[in-house]
Amino acid sequence: MSRNLYIVPHDLTEVGNTALDYALFLGRHVRTDIMLLNLVDNKAKIAGVEAKLWDIIKAKVIPESVEMFVLVAVGDIFTDISKIANREHAQLILMGTHGAKGFQKLTGSFAMKVITSCDVPFIIVQKETKHQEIKNIVVPIDLTKESLQIVSSAGDLANIFGATVHVIGEKHSDEGLSQQTKNRVLLIRNKYDEKSTKCEVNLLPSGGGYSKKVIKYVAEKNIDLIAIAYHSESLLPQFDNFAQSLITNDLKLPCMIIAAKQAGNLYF
Repeated sequence: MSRNLYIVPHDLTEVGNTALDYALFLGRHVRTDIMLLNLVDNKAKIAGVEAKLWDIIKAKVIPESVEMFVLVAVGDIFTDISKIANREHAQLILMGTHGAKGFQKLTGSFAMKVITSCDVPFIIVQKETKHQEIKNIVVPIDLTKESLQIVSSAGDLANIFGATVHVIGEKHSDEGLSQQTKNRVLLIRNKYDEKSTKCEVNLLPSGGGYSKKVIKYVAEKNIDLIAIAYHSESLLPQFDNFAQSLITNDLKLPCMIIAAKQAGNLYF
C-alpha cells in the first residue's frame, strides 16, 4: 500500500511544533510519512539542526501509522521547499505562521511567498491552533474557475474524517452574477455527490467584506478547517488581504490553501 508524504518545515520554534502536532494528528487517520524539513544557510549547521529535530521527534508520541524522517539541507525556503516537495512527491505541506504580527504586508508575506512557489496544498497553522477532530470544512469560492481548485483537496480531507464540506459563495446585486455563483456551487455539490462527500451549500448575503462574512459563518457553523485556493487574479477586490485574513484568522483555525494555476476548462 502506497503511503502519503507530509512535509513539515520546522524553524525550531513553538509554531513549528504546532505544525508537527497537526501532522501527527492527521497521521492518526491516514498512513503517512512525515518529513521534518529545515533549510540552513551553510553546511556547518546541518548536523546540529538534525540533532535538534530528532530531539523534538523523540519528545512526541508517534502513531504506528506514521514514520518520521528528518531532512536538513542548505537552501532557501522560497525556492527549495517547492523543489523538495516535487522531488519527494509530497501530498501536503504543514507549516506554521507567526500570525499577522509576524507577517509583512502580503506583497512581501513570507508565508504567501512559500505557498505561491509550490504546487502542493498547504495547511497553515498558528501557534494556538488545536488539533481537533475535523467535522466541518468550509470552502469559500468566487466567480473564477481558479477558486475551485481547492475543491478536490478539501473533499479528500473530508472523506478521511467523514466531515461535511460547506461550500459558500456570495450573493450579488447583479442577477446574472448571482446565478453564475449558484451554478458554480451546485456544480461542486454534484462533484462531491459523485465521491460520496458530505456537502452543504450556502450563499452569503451581498454587501460588506467577504472575509468577515466567511469568519462569521465559520463561527456560527462550528467549522474546524478553512480551505481556499489563492489566486492573485481573483475577481474579489483585495483578494490578497482576503487570503491573509483567513490564514491568520482570529479563531486560530487551520487553513488549507493551494496556489491556483491559470484555469482552462477543467475545474477539478
